[in-house]
Formats: sequence, C-alpha cells, structure tokens
Amino acid sequence: MSQSRSVRLSRRTVLTVLVVSVVAAGLGLTLFQPWKAFTDREVNEALPASSSPSAQTQPSMRESAMSPRPAARPKDLAEGRFVTHEHATSGIARTVRLTDGGHVLRLEDLRTSDGPDVRVYLSTRGADAVKTGLGDGAVELGKLKGNLGNQNYTVPAGTDLSEFRSAVLWCKRFSVSFGAADLSLATG
Repeated sequence: MSQSRSVRLSRRTVLTVLVVSVVAAGLGLTLFQPWKAFTDREVNEALPASSSPSAQTQPSMRESAMSPRPAARPKDLAEGRFVTHEHATSGIARTVRLTDGGHVLRLEDLRTSDGPDVRVYLSTRGADAVKTGLGDGAVELGKLKGNLGNQNYTVPAGTDLSEFRSAVLWCKRFSVSFGAADLSLATG
C-alpha cells in the first residue's frame, strides 16, 4: 500500500512541477519576448512638411501657384549621434521645426535591437547620464515604430525644446536605455 501511495504522490509531484514549469515558461516568454532579439522592424518615413495635414494650404485666387514666394522649409534645431547603452544602437536624432511651427524628433539611419516595450523620450539629462534613468521632466513621444530606418515623432505643442539635452530609446518594461543621443544646436 505504501508503494502505491508513493507512486501516486510521485505522479502528482511530477504533474505539479510540469504545470508550474509550463506556466513559468509562458510568463517568461511573455515578459522577455526573446524572439525580438532575432527580428527587425524597418520604418522609412519622409520628413513631414507640417505636423498636421490641415496645416497645409493651397494658394488662394490672388496668389497663383507660379508666384515667386520663397518655399518654407523645415529647420534643424539640434542633432546628435546615438551611443550604445544596453543594446547596440547607432543613428542620428534631430529636432526639427516644421513649416507650420510644429516640432518633430526625427531618427535617421537608426539601428538598434527590437525590444518588448521600447519608447522614444526627450530627456533633460545628457546621453551618458540616462544610463541610470530618464530624470525629471522627461517627455515620452511614443512607442518606437521600428528598430531600423528613419522615423518621426511629434513633439507635444508647448514643449520647450531648449530644456532637453538628449533623445533616448528607453525600454519601459525593464527601465533601461537601449541608447541615447546628445542634442547639440544644429549649425547652419
């Protein structure tokens, strides 16, 4: 009788361990998403002419399309090269004032790892300092659209860009910086 009970207990133990292992593996896969280490999402957006489609205007009756008006162009305000933190990261970050007065953060030639919850931020801290945290007053611009390519992130209206020192690719789930770029005033 004792041996039969022991075999049943052993089967229950094995079944319990198996169920716990499957649940733990499922949670681990969900949390870490290890397949993203082997996947890429490429995004190639053009620099927008304005921050909203309604801001673009057509010439009026008095102002023909042929009239000699200087074309308004987006203006670079600051830029910097990404440095690697937790994941190999390269490319350029630029803050740009659009023709309608809106602002975007533009990432160009970006190369980094895909991650489970990577966001784009402007930080008041320098690129080296954000290794330990974003700092007070950081502004989230949205989820990283792709880990490769060129992409634009709208800066909220009323944001004083002169207060921000870096653009940061931040994994919100694990509170780590993939990489950051110091934003220096653009020349020219």
